[in-house]
Amino acid sequence: MSKKLLVTSALPYANGPIHLGHIAGAYLPADLFVRYKRLKDTDVVYICGSDEHGVPITIAAEKEGVTPQDIVDKFHEMNKKVFAEFNISFDYYGRTSSDVHRETSQEIFKKLYDDGVFSKKVEEQLYDEEADMFLPDRYVKGTCPNCGYEEAYGDQCEQCGTSLSPNDLIDPVSSLTGNKPITKKTEHLYLPMGKYQKELEEWLDTRENWKPNVMGQVKSWLNDGLSDRAMTRDLTWGVPVPVEGFENKVLYVWFDAPIGYISATKEWAQQQGDPDRWKEYWQDENVELVHFIGKDNIVFHCIIFPMLLMQHGDYVLPENVPANEFLNLEGKKLSTSRGWAVWLNEYLEDFEADLLRYVLGTSLPETKDSDFSWKDFQTKVNSELADVLGNFIFRTTSFTEKYFDGSVPELKDPSEKDKEALEQIEIQKKKIAENYDLYKIREAIAETMNLARIGNKYFTEMEPWKTRKDNPQVCANTLHVCLQISSALSVLFHPVIPRKMNELRQQLGLAENIGWDQVNGNLMKAGEEVEQGEILFQKIEDEEIDEQLQKLKNRAEEMSGGEDSRDYEPLKDEIDFGDFTAIDIRAGKITKAEHIEKADKLLKLTVDVGFETRTIVSGIAPDFDPDDIVGQRVCVVANLAPKALMGVESNGMILMAESADGSLRFVETDAEPGSPIT
Repeated sequence: MSKKLLVTSALPYANGPIHLGHIAGAYLPADLFVRYKRLKDTDVVYICGSDEHGVPITIAAEKEGVTPQDIVDKFHEMNKKVFAEFNISFDYYGRTSSDVHRETSQEIFKKLYDDGVFSKKVEEQLYDEEADMFLPDRYVKGTCPNCGYEEAYGDQCEQCGTSLSPNDLIDPVSSLTGNKPITKKTEHLYLPMGKYQKELEEWLDTRENWKPNVMGQVKSWLNDGLSDRAMTRDLTWGVPVPVEGFENKVLYVWFDAPIGYISATKEWAQQQGDPDRWKEYWQDENVELVHFIGKDNIVFHCIIFPMLLMQHGDYVLPENVPANEFLNLEGKKLSTSRGWAVWLNEYLEDFEADLLRYVLGTSLPETKDSDFSWKDFQTKVNSELADVLGNFIFRTTSFTEKYFDGSVPELKDPSEKDKEALEQIEIQKKKIAENYDLYKIREAIAETMNLARIGNKYFTEMEPWKTRKDNPQVCANTLHVCLQISSALSVLFHPVIPRKMNELRQQLGLAENIGWDQVNGNLMKAGEEVEQGEILFQKIEDEEIDEQLQKLKNRAEEMSGGEDSRDYEPLKDEIDFGDFTAIDIRAGKITKAEHIEKADKLLKLTVDVGFETRTIVSGIAPDFDPDDIVGQRVCVVANLAPKALMGVESNGMILMAESADGSLRFVETDAEPGSPIT
């Protein structure tokens, strides 16, 4: 019996609109995979919904002077609508503020508590006296003790990926008031992850075909040893803790958010009129569970959530977690706070969804960060969708309409070229399927477009504009073959550009529900009617792209206060001159640079500081290629205590400056290596 498939996409925070980075990370790749599986007649349910708890929601509410419920109501409906307009085919889109979710989260938490999974612990936590509240992880910012990134959050450094607690941060400040917090005692329930690490590792060893970037990050966490993590928070917005003595606290958002997949599946089952059907997808061994997420959610989906489900014992564990890396925009880090983003609802005001589905699909950040640019968008639409796929379809249908009365010609005595072209349908179909099954979505799309290229090349080589006069049957055979390739493309390309392929199947007179396994070289029968139809893809003009680039530039300038201004980081607390003189900064020169295995953000640098050569680990990999920085003059904090990062001992810190767009620049000096900088 074939397995059922349960697919989830990371629940987006309901505190803002959806942008291209979100889409490329967790939603488009999942949708392409799900649509392919449906064509394969797999029993698949695709679940998502709004994450409506946690600090980002409360911060947004405080900024706007409204309640958290106002925020989540607004963005839940907005995002649900834009996902539908972009053709993301969720079977159900729930929300974590629902009664079903609250009850489900509390039931799971209570069982784990009753089973003795959690431990009580009184600890000193950061407290904002002005705001009169304890500061959860994301309410605290400071300097990462591992890489020196000054915008690290209290739960994780987004520069180097290190797991943190607020007390780990150097010079922590409250995100609420900007004040330096004090410490105060509070009691919470903790998940002692180290206690269950061995069991988790044994399970991870059974996982197959996980992306190296995913397993690499997981192994890095495990190698460092898992520590206790609080599963409760001192907040008022969230799922109340269902344990006596903790009623004034709420569940940690990363406890309740993944449970949103379960509660949304329950709501889907209720919607189907079969309330117990959710159990077939969460409590049956004949199910494959796949989480599509962004890289910043790897630890929660590959360590914490599976560990909780293991200890509960009644739920399936993920078969795979194909996490994607980050999408950059026009060569820069995407930043909503700086206005450097393209929001999906605004995109859809100007262009069709299918165009972006294709272009983003061809450059998904599957194993490393990728980039979206409007010029590349234009190039791929014009040279691939229009000139290859669209051109092939239009030539085929227009020739059929004009010279064969709009009906499929009969194939008689096909040549070797005819047979080879038809055989390519099965060959490409197999390649496409193999890549989808391995979550290599980019390769699957490339192989699909290759079939259109094969068709275009065959059409050109067979020269039907000549053979229609010289040898009408050869021309008929050519059009017959091209129509078969077109019909195959209408199904094989459906996961990527569903609306356009629906149009194509209508032109070709094909049924809407053709399955993947039905695709072959004989989908269309001789004599069946074909419509020429409209050109599927119009080319995008330079003026349209210039308008989008100007819109992006204008927003970035507006949100930074104008072209010549920017939001500067506030000055840190005043220090004495003696504190400054204790820092030994020396001129240096990078003599060697290389990537560190399984550390996407870090480079291992060999630096000449005059009196010796140092090894320094620096979190600059997203901004610099190792080969480009050999010979770079730098400033080095030379008297920092050594620190082990990803198994490499780092002896110093490279000084960097952050530009308005978030990119890093070296603090340079022309002084000889070893020279003091004062």
